[in-house]
Amino acid sequence: MAETSRRTGLYDLHVELGARMVPFAGWDMPVQYPMGVMAEHLHTRASAGLFDVSHMGQVLVAPQDGRIETAALALESLIPADVLGLPVGRQRYGLFTNDAGGILDDLMFANRGDHFLLVVNAACAEQDIAHLRGLAGVTVTPVTDRGLLALQGPKAEAVLARLVPGAAAMRFMDSQVHDWDGASLWISRSGYTGEDGFEISVPAARLEAFARALLDQPEVAPIGLGARDSLRLEAGMPLYGHDMDAGVTPAEAGLAWSIPKLRRPGGARAGGFPGAGRVLEAEGGTRRGLRPEGRAPIREGVALFDTGGRALGTVSSGGFGPSVGGPVAMARIPADIPDGTVIEAELRGKRLPVTVCPLPFVTPSYKR
Repeated sequence: MAETSRRTGLYDLHVELGARMVPFAGWDMPVQYPMGVMAEHLHTRASAGLFDVSHMGQVLVAPQDGRIETAALALESLIPADVLGLPVGRQRYGLFTNDAGGILDDLMFANRGDHFLLVVNAACAEQDIAHLRGLAGVTVTPVTDRGLLALQGPKAEAVLARLVPGAAAMRFMDSQVHDWDGASLWISRSGYTGEDGFEISVPAARLEAFARALLDQPEVAPIGLGARDSLRLEAGMPLYGHDMDAGVTPAEAGLAWSIPKLRRPGGARAGGFPGAGRVLEAEGGTRRGLRPEGRAPIREGVALFDTGGRALGTVSSGGFGPSVGGPVAMARIPADIPDGTVIEAELRGKRLPVTVCPLPFVTPSYKR
C-alpha cells in the first residue's frame, strides 16, 4: 500500500487558491496555481512570490554545557564550514559530507545566540536528524510546531515591512526574530530564487493567517514548485538529489566555495569532517551551465558528448528559463572544457548543439 503523503498547514489554502497538488518528498505540495508556471516565475522576478516551504526540515542544535562554541565545534565535525566564526544573528550555507567525500545534504545554519537553527531538505530530514543525533555534547530538537514560508522577489522587502517593519533593515543572510501580531517569526533574508527575499518560520497556529496577510498585499502571488525549480535553475542553484548527491564531491558540484580556508590544509581547523581527505583533494568545480540551441529544453538525464563523440556526462537539471527566454541546463562536465564550447546533447536519437556557459544565467539581486 502506498504511503500517505503529509500535508503542510497550508494544504486547504492551496486547494482554495486552485493549486494543482502533487506528491513531493513525501508531502502533498502545490506544483502550480491557475496563473501557470511561466507567469508565476516572471511574477516572482518582477514583484513578490509566496512559496510554502513547510516541508523543509527545521532543527535546533543546542549545547548541553550552555556554551555556543560547543555546538559550533560539534557541527564542524559534520559540516566543512566555519560554524564557530558565524556571528550571532547570521546564517551560512553548508554541506553534510559522507566518509567517501560525497554530499549527504545541503543546508542553512544560523547562530541564534544560545543554539543553532538548521534548515535541511525535506527528503533528507530524517537522515540528517539521525546524523546530528550522533554528535556528543548537544541536544538535537526537530521543530514540529512551525511552518516555513519564502517571500521572494524585488518587492518582498516592501511587502514584509508593512507587516514586520524591522525586516527592512535586514541584510542578506541575517537571521532574526521579529513579532507579528503576537506571533514570534524566525526570519532570514535568504531564499532559493536568485532574488532578494526572506524565509519566515511561523508558529503552526498562525501560519495560515500570516500567509493570508501576505497574499492580501497587491504585489504578492502564490507560487508553486514548478516556478521554484525554474527560478533556482536560472540562478545556478544546485538541487539536492539532482545536481549533487552522496556520490558527488563538493568540488564536482561546484560548491567548493562553501569550504573556507580555515577548514582546508594549513588552516586553523583543517579537516575533521567526514570524507575530508577526498573533499580537500579536489579543487575547482565541474558543474557548468548549458544553453541549448532552439526552444526545446534538455532535461535531467540527457547524455552529453563532445563533437568527436566522447561522452562528457549527463544533464543534472534542465528546463525552460522564462526570464532568459530559452532553455537552460546544468551538468557536471570536465573542467577543462572552456566556456563557449559547443557540445552535443542526445535528444530522441538526435545530437543537438549546446553551448557551455558560466553560471548563473540570471545575476542574483541580494541585499548585501
